[in-house]
Amino acid sequence: MIERVIATDDALRLIDTIKKVHGSIMFYQSGGCCDGSSPMCYKEGDFKLGDSDIYLGTIGAIPFYMHKSQYDYWKHTQLIIDALEGRGPDFSLDSVEDQHFITRSRVFTDEEYDEVKQVL
Repeated sequence: MIERVIATDDALRLIDTIKKVHGSIMFYQSGGCCDGSSPMCYKEGDFKLGDSDIYLGTIGAIPFYMHKSQYDYWKHTQLIIDALEGRGPDFSLDSVEDQHFITRSRVFTDEEYDEVKQVL
């Protein structure tokens, strides 16, 4: 099965660090307000999901969501969550770490996209 969102080893290590401090967490792909288009990491329950939010999958056993209107722009791509050195977005739990999450992407092949769009 093709995954809509995956994480690099660096991102998975940062997730483990944040989980040790905050416990249960979740991700939400920002749509460009305030901190740009960063993957935002929240303590579970601190960010309220709505009816228009879509579950894309898990990274490091952590749920990852995106608003449907944002997904319409990204639906042809696999999101690759990575971690880089430097401070994270102010509203995200990685803001106090020496690393922050970023979103990279790659375009699905036609075959992969046919499989992915059947799941949503």
